[in-house]
Amino acid sequence: MSSRPLLLASSSPYRRELLERFGLPFETASPDIDESPRPGDSPEQLATRLAESKARALANQYPQHWIIGSDQVACLPDGTLLSKPGSHEQAVSQLQRSSGQTVQFLTGLTLLDPSADRAQAHCERFSVQFRELSEEEIEGYLNKEQPYDCAGSFRMEGLGITLFKAMEGRDPNSLIGLPLIALNDMLRNWGLNPLLIR
Repeated sequence: MSSRPLLLASSSPYRRELLERFGLPFETASPDIDESPRPGDSPEQLATRLAESKARALANQYPQHWIIGSDQVACLPDGTLLSKPGSHEQAVSQLQRSSGQTVQFLTGLTLLDPSADRAQAHCERFSVQFRELSEEEIEGYLNKEQPYDCAGSFRMEGLGITLFKAMEGRDPNSLIGLPLIALNDMLRNWGLNPLLIR
């Protein structure tokens, strides 16, 4: 099976940096979708649906590409969703609620081939146990890193690691927004092995 050019359906610099690790050429484009949860959506359903929606939103523009869509949902043990905070105040609130809690991160992933109308989908689970965080630690962290565009109000690839007591899951890259182990499996399923590309 011949591979197609790759398109990352995202404007996220974090996802772009992750995909660059594969050493494969790819393009990026920003999909325009409604990311609002639907009534009755579980966090896993929401993450999976948004990932697929991002990929399908670009299918008409890039019909000859393999399109990678990914989206992440974070939730507290009581099911409360943690979105991108967007502001300092909201980030403080999120980290206060996460303090001492185990937060589940669900990262939806879709690989879409519009030319053949086929897709692979996956949801990667990863859990993070937060330390008991003091108000001073929360303020200190947010002032240093300002992760206001990150679900859960932290950057895993930066100082966010200092907020954690433990982590559990198969692929820590999913915390940054793109589960590379699952994506590698998908690409190999369709005959594109990053290790065999010259």
